[in-house]
Amino acid sequence: MIDKLLEQNKAWATLRVAEDPDFFKRQLGGQKPHVLWIGCSDSRVPAEQVLGCGPGELFIHRNVANIVAYNDINIASVIQYAVHHLKIPDVIVCGHYGCGGVAAACNDKLVEGYIGDWLMICGTARRTVEDRLAREGKELPHDDYLRLVVEENVRSQVKHLANLTVVRRAWEHNPRMPRLHGWAYDIATGLISVLVDGRQPADGKAKHPPLRGPHQPTRMKKAKR
Repeated sequence: MIDKLLEQNKAWATLRVAEDPDFFKRQLGGQKPHVLWIGCSDSRVPAEQVLGCGPGELFIHRNVANIVAYNDINIASVIQYAVHHLKIPDVIVCGHYGCGGVAAACNDKLVEGYIGDWLMICGTARRTVEDRLAREGKELPHDDYLRLVVEENVRSQVKHLANLTVVRRAWEHNPRMPRLHGWAYDIATGLISVLVDGRQPADGKAKHPPLRGPHQPTRMKKAKR
């Protein structure tokens, strides 16, 4: 397999130069990506191909179940570099239907080892979906239930993203940047569903997720006497 990959690399490089002689020379000028993509490690969800992008267009971080963990210095350093040094305006958390990590997090038997510890972070999404279905008195087929958890996990990770110091500090300097987005990719169709739309609304005000998550308290209006 390794020999095959190396041969494919040679063929790819040769084809690129044949189609565009300056293709690799342009890469030497540095990168100016416009999007930070935080996606799942699943090999069926390659960001560049899904979005039709080429080298230098996306800054990418991937992990199991597209999780934004508060104590993960890996993703925190990626976000800091993307936001503060590359000045990337848009950050996308993209999950996908059929995610094995989310499915494992929804099993009654916990996964052992580091992966089990990691997937515990998805527990909030699982509980949110199960609580909502219980309130509504609904029972869904397992695959439909997992799709809801995939979507809720994306929303949850966007909230985590909004809570990170590096993001909040950036908003102090420019309330509109970075914009945070939550997407779900459908492996069956190749299409993306927008779950959290971070694009600037018509009134020109920044639109960010609540910093304290789904249980953020709201202020009660005083009743008129």
